[in-house]
Amino acid sequence: MTLVLRDVAKEYGGKRVLDGIGLELDPGDFVCMVGASGSGKSTLLSMIAGLEQVTGGTMELDGVPVSGPGPERGLVFQSGALFPFLTVAENVGFGLRLLPLKAAERRRRVEWYLSEVGLLPLADALPKELSGGERQRVAIARALACEPSVLLLDEPFGALDVQTKEDMQLFLHQVWRDTGATVLMVTHDVEEAVLLGRRVIVLTSDPGRVAAELPVPLPGRRELAIKRTPDFLALRATVEDLIRGKVPARD
Repeated sequence: MTLVLRDVAKEYGGKRVLDGIGLELDPGDFVCMVGASGSGKSTLLSMIAGLEQVTGGTMELDGVPVSGPGPERGLVFQSGALFPFLTVAENVGFGLRLLPLKAAERRRRVEWYLSEVGLLPLADALPKELSGGERQRVAIARALACEPSVLLLDEPFGALDVQTKEDMQLFLHQVWRDTGATVLMVTHDVEEAVLLGRRVIVLTSDPGRVAAELPVPLPGRRELAIKRTPDFLALRATVEDLIRGKVPARD
């Protein structure tokens, strides 16, 4: 499915926090969105997820207006938000109970996605027995198990230590390549956005507007060593300057 936003706006109490947002995600895209505090990144993701309503403009998935939550959009928060009383397998399979699937298909999906994220041996564990990175893997597997058209990630690695975060970045990129999912990821980490995204969207603040949409001309398979290359460093600097308003915004 293709996700299209046209002139999207959001107001709270008469204050406009997002204005004139235009965005298009094609099937298989991996787009990262960055911006300073107050740019409305997470608010925009919540509207795409159907958790909040737009004040103006339109959002459509394959021409169908987005008016509320739906299984075609999976959402992962920074905290993971796992059910503490359910096992890893039960957490991954939770959303599948709402879909018209036979029990055998639900079991197959749970096992496949747990295997994909490397946690099948921990299927019977509780969230309290997992590390922070493992909990986020479960959250991503849970979102992917419903096989959404668009996977929405709201700073999913923001609470992790540096090494775990880098491991999770490479893991997420590999899962994206394996599954062909369409990903829209909000992050405050410019380096993360350039490492993972095929495009980086930069939002300005007060109100949030699209300052630039930059292609990432890096190899399809990403490794940590790419962060030391001149092309990577130059693009990271451009994004950082845009966030700080040091270069003119691009149409």
